Amino acid sequence: MHSIRTKFTLLTLSAVVIALCIATYIGVYSIQTLGKRDADQMLHLKCTSGAMNLETYFDGVERSVETVSTLVQDNFEHMPPDQLYSEVESVRHLFNKVANNTHGVLTYYFRLDPDFTKEHPGFWYVRDQGEEFREHKVTDITQYDTSDTSSLLWFTRPKAAAKGIWLPPYYTENLGVRVISYNVPVYSHGRFVGVVGMEIDYETLANEAKKIKLFDNGYAFILDENSNVVYHPHMDSTLQYGEKLAIDSPDQVKGDHHVQYWFDGSQKEAVWLPLRNGMRLYVTVPLGEINSVWQRLIVLTFSVSFILLVLASFVMMNFGKRITEPLHELTNVAQQVANGNYDVVLEDKSNDEIGILTRTFRGLVEKTRDNIDSLHKKIYIDAMTSVGNKAAYGVYIQKIQDRMDNHVEGIEFGIGVFDCDNLKYINDFYGHDKGDIYIKTASQIICRAFPNSPVFRIGGDEFAVILERGDFCARDELFNLFRKYREEVRATAEHEWEQANITMGLAVYDPENDASVIDVARRADQVMYENKRLRKEKQKSVR
Repeated sequence: MHSIRTKFTLLTLSAVVIALCIATYIGVYSIQTLGKRDADQMLHLKCTSGAMNLETYFDGVERSVETVSTLVQDNFEHMPPDQLYSEVESVRHLFNKVANNTHGVLTYYFRLDPDFTKEHPGFWYVRDQGEEFREHKVTDITQYDTSDTSSLLWFTRPKAAAKGIWLPPYYTENLGVRVISYNVPVYSHGRFVGVVGMEIDYETLANEAKKIKLFDNGYAFILDENSNVVYHPHMDSTLQYGEKLAIDSPDQVKGDHHVQYWFDGSQKEAVWLPLRNGMRLYVTVPLGEINSVWQRLIVLTFSVSFILLVLASFVMMNFGKRITEPLHELTNVAQQVANGNYDVVLEDKSNDEIGILTRTFRGLVEKTRDNIDSLHKKIYIDAMTSVGNKAAYGVYIQKIQDRMDNHVEGIEFGIGVFDCDNLKYINDFYGHDKGDIYIKTASQIICRAFPNSPVFRIGGDEFAVILERGDFCARDELFNLFRKYREEVRATAEHEWEQANITMGLAVYDPENDASVIDVARRADQVMYENKRLRKEKQKSVR
């Protein structure tokens, strides 16, 4: 006849074995799933950061060329006919400064169309080995048909496109190197003048891609939109631009921007992102290397599970009942805390480890609750006015931006911007304590006028309010109410610092013209500054 202890031990061990088997199975499945997901996330993160670096690089070149082309076009619009030579020389001086401040530029040029003028062909500067730009003899454009986009690409294609474009890598015979260029056509009174452009050394692009590493054998490569190889660390010696790397066939695409393919006898997994110049950046890792990470974890999981089974059996045979009950209570409380409920009650009935753990956990819960309340106030509440601060404003508008990015229908909101006039004068003449009173008064008026909308202090003397739903529909009445409260305070205030000279501006979201919340805020700011200017002009005229 088995004793109660034996029955309890057998029952407990059976439960432990079953539970551990289930946990091990779930753990193995979770490790496999999480391992693959983490690898995907790492690939996406690496590809995103690499694309951002390349985009920053390309953006610098674009902005440099666009800056020069804008100034050139503006100058040519207002240039007297006899000033062509001096204008070109002025562009030469400006372009030199811009090119020297742009990373990776090999050449820069401003070439005029012979149909526009034969007086001046323009100029072309090339960086020499001493990292200085030297003027190079220009190509004779008159020897080419500028309507033929198959030759003289840097000139004919932007002319045909009538906009700034990136050209795919091409070989420049004059320099004997591969380059990538960005070119912008220039017009004067609707007439084509010429092309402003920069050429980037292919090696500079390759070096940027070489910096992208992942795991032991992961790397980055670049293709154009037709899967032609632009840069590949293991193929440049054998593959030239114009040849394909077929990794985007339908049977190899796993998902959006995610492919698997075979290369050099190894199965690869890659994530790609488009670049602004039409190319695509790929970050790839051998599939076996990705799988080896979670496979090692699975082996480790089985080993640990076996060890835990032995230890759990020993512990449960000796202390199962004594430990299970208080731990069960503590687990329930921990789950409530994890779900955000910090108003829990823990009783420490014993002085053993469970009792110590219970008291310690209770102290941590209380401390965490206090820290969360304190941290929320420090992070999101302005200490002086008790309204939301700039961080809270950023969080709020990001939520609206997320709705816009997800194309949520029916988005309606407006942003009001308020600026306290003459705060510097109050601070300088009466002292900063009076300036604080001035700011608090302004905050109270805004909060009083918009009690149902979030108010934020976004600068030293600037406030913002975001109007949605009912307040958005009643925005005109609310702003009239604000004006009324502002005038009441100004009429009853005995001192200047007790007044509230506040200039306001309002902008309403226009889905056809506003690409982001920042666009709405920027327009509200512009309206506020225009109102401030008009008020100052009105005050001057009264004087």
